[in-house]
Amino acid sequence: MQHARIAVYQVKPGTADEIARRAQAGMLPIFRSQPGFVAYGGVTTDVDTVISLSFWQTQEQAEAAVQAAASWVKDNLAEMVISVQNYVGDLAFFSSTGALGS
Repeated sequence: MQHARIAVYQVKPGTADEIARRAQAGMLPIFRSQPGFVAYGGVTTDVDTVISLSFWQTQEQAEAAVQAAASWVKDNLAEMVISVQNYVGDLAFFSSTGALGS
């Protein structure tokens, strides 16, 4: 069974797109280099929220991703992030046509 890490970031107004750009350029390569990495993506909303989704082979790897992300955010996004909530759990189900992006 795979595991998911979901982080919900409340961000300063007008910064969501920049945060997503930085995460793709900076956090994605870090996650890709971690053991157990399966997938990573981000969602920006119209209420100054960014949602980070990553998928891992084990619970321990998903938990390690929380720490890796926290360190990277502190070093790269601290001035734009107001708060973050992290969730790690078993991936109950997931279905895709394979057309989710690059």
